[in-house]
Amino acid sequence: MSLKIDQDHGRFRQIVRGRIRQNLRKYISQGELVGRKGKDLVSIPIPQIDIPRFRFGDKQRGGVGQGEGNPGDPVSADDKHPGQGQAGSGEGEHILEVDVTLEELASILGEELELPDIQDKGKSKISNAHDRYSGIRRVGPESLRHFKRTYRQALRRMISSGTFRPDAPVVVPIPEDKRYRSWKTVTEPVANAVIIYMMDVSGSMGDEQKEIVRIESFWIDAWLTRQYKGLESRFIIHDAVAREVDRETFFHTRESGGTMISSAYKLCSQIIDNDYPPDEWNIYPFHFSDGDNWSMDDTLSCVEILKGQLLPRANMFAYGQVESPYGSGQFIKDLKEHFAQDDRVVLSEIRDKDAIVGSIKDFLGKGK
Repeated sequence: MSLKIDQDHGRFRQIVRGRIRQNLRKYISQGELVGRKGKDLVSIPIPQIDIPRFRFGDKQRGGVGQGEGNPGDPVSADDKHPGQGQAGSGEGEHILEVDVTLEELASILGEELELPDIQDKGKSKISNAHDRYSGIRRVGPESLRHFKRTYRQALRRMISSGTFRPDAPVVVPIPEDKRYRSWKTVTEPVANAVIIYMMDVSGSMGDEQKEIVRIESFWIDAWLTRQYKGLESRFIIHDAVAREVDRETFFHTRESGGTMISSAYKLCSQIIDNDYPPDEWNIYPFHFSDGDNWSMDDTLSCVEILKGQLLPRANMFAYGQVESPYGSGQFIKDLKEHFAQDDRVVLSEIRDKDAIVGSIKDFLGKGK
């Protein structure tokens, strides 16, 4: 019975997985999952899958076999209050919300967009010690007693001694039969990563542009969390001046004023200097802007910071230019001019929500 339930559950999960893959691009572009994210699970609305279940009526209303009536009377619903209107011919929509782990969701994303696994820089000096169950022994705490091994040993003893009765198969372990799990402490290197998000919050970046950044960062987080055991996120907003903020402020702040992108790059470099040694961390700076920088001099400063400080220490540098109601600026063209041959710089133009899927593919499709 247990095996049958496991098989049915496995088939259901495969159906759910197929439906998620089928509608993944819609989920990404519409941002349906972002607001449904919990700590480890995401609730996903799946149409056209219904689970059969018993439905119990009100105990006060009676039912078949109760109340007045004679043998042979038809069983029918109460017709004293007929329904209003005409019967419809359309099919009803059945929506089921299923919980999917973030790791499984990232796996579906990788399969659908054909994303390669990320190649670790291989410099990590951070290690994590943990206990791993590695064998069986005769002594140990009762909390680690191995049930199957204990009863197997008891059964073997009773059969060999001739005390086992097949007609009354009662197995009673004695202290010598007890078996316990044993463990050893192992040390493994941990690949840690940090994502440093930077976003232009000047007056030209509206709510729709920030929503695009929010959706894209959700999927970037999901994929990198699957690749790395330890993932941290830092957030920088900037107009003419950059400052570090928390996640909530990052996605909901709107300011006015000019734009000096170099201020964000300088702060990003400072954060790396203070907290993330490149030989121990995989570093991912992501910058989103409408591309309208203050001056060409500031753009040249950005290029110098990228060449001298950020690129030598980062796995990659990603820049996404979000089209604003006022059009797109020149910054992405300047980066293409200066870094056309540098595959560590990944550029993407995000015209609207429908372009998010292609942008994620641009950023994560190189396995860096």
